[in-house]
Amino acid sequence: MNKDTLHKLISRSLRAQGFCIRRNRILAPPSNDKISVRQLHRLSVQHQIDLAEPALRSNESGLLSKIARGEEVAPEHIRPALVQIESDSFDSHLFRYTTLHWSIPISSGYGRRLRFLIIDRQNEKLIGILGLADPVFSQNSRDMWIGWSAEDRRERLQHVMEAFVLGAVPPYSMLLCGKLVAMLVASCEVREAFRKKYRDRRAQISGRQFDGRLALVTTTSALGRSSIYNRLKYDGRLLFESVGFTRGSGDFHFSNGLYHMISQYVNRYCEPTAKDERWGKGFRNRREVIRKCLAKVGLPNQWAFHGVQREVFVAPLARNARQFLRNEHSRLVWYHQSIEDLFNFFRERWLLPRAQWDKRYLEFCPESYRLWKK
Repeated sequence: MNKDTLHKLISRSLRAQGFCIRRNRILAPPSNDKISVRQLHRLSVQHQIDLAEPALRSNESGLLSKIARGEEVAPEHIRPALVQIESDSFDSHLFRYTTLHWSIPISSGYGRRLRFLIIDRQNEKLIGILGLADPVFSQNSRDMWIGWSAEDRRERLQHVMEAFVLGAVPPYSMLLCGKLVAMLVASCEVREAFRKKYRDRRAQISGRQFDGRLALVTTTSALGRSSIYNRLKYDGRLLFESVGFTRGSGDFHFSNGLYHMISQYVNRYCEPTAKDERWGKGFRNRREVIRKCLAKVGLPNQWAFHGVQREVFVAPLARNARQFLRNEHSRLVWYHQSIEDLFNFFRERWLLPRAQWDKRYLEFCPESYRLWKK
């Protein structure tokens, strides 16, 4: 493919998604227009569904067997359990299948990954999912909240993870269980699962041995301001603190099938940025590939910014998380909050009151969750 053809394809793709092109910028709808923002993601989400179809369609009925009928859910008897996912398992397929129903495209995460199903032990059905992955190296809102120097960030970023996906599935989502899944991010059980998996690992570049302590989890809202994380409290304390908004950079607007062509073009005509050979060969990440392509085909670098700002939240897992991450404290003073404690609070504060006055969850049928026709 020559550069003129790719130039035209990129421009057409952005317009088809709903972006307005004004000279050197692409303009997204206002961040508070959630319907329009969902529309921007529509083609990328559908592309993920298409890619997953060969692997998941034949077992969709089996996957749907883990989605509860409304009448199978007794709110007063819900018992959430955290199930850690192993690679190439039924659980990993269920996790992937569930992400295909999100209104934005979900990456598989990168670097370190920790994925969970939240299962209701009363009926062994799926309540929701939670996925943690390595955070981006530089995130302005997070870094300002911590008060990081460049040196402290390099040394202490390993104690931070990003919740790249979390949420509830119906009918549990109708009972506000998205808040429950968010609360479980801060649980002792998640922190302990991270410690067991990553303690004593050595960093690839520095060679330093990691002690497995997780001090902070960050996340961003899916569509502008968040209704799940805001004012989410436990024991009189906010579990998630809003620290600002992203700048609107990313690559979802090239993830609707166009990225494959961009990658092929860049691999043929562009040179990777020089870096430490221990990272391997090739380009650093998708954003580098996109920027190299835009420059090569004569499009503005600003098109790498989609302009969809997302609210940034931090969930400290210790009272002195910030001081620890700034290298001022050597020990962490943990918040001790078990899944049982967090659920009991959620049950009385949100679950039972919602179940009393809103009975729509009882009408839910798993067949409505099906992605592909039989």
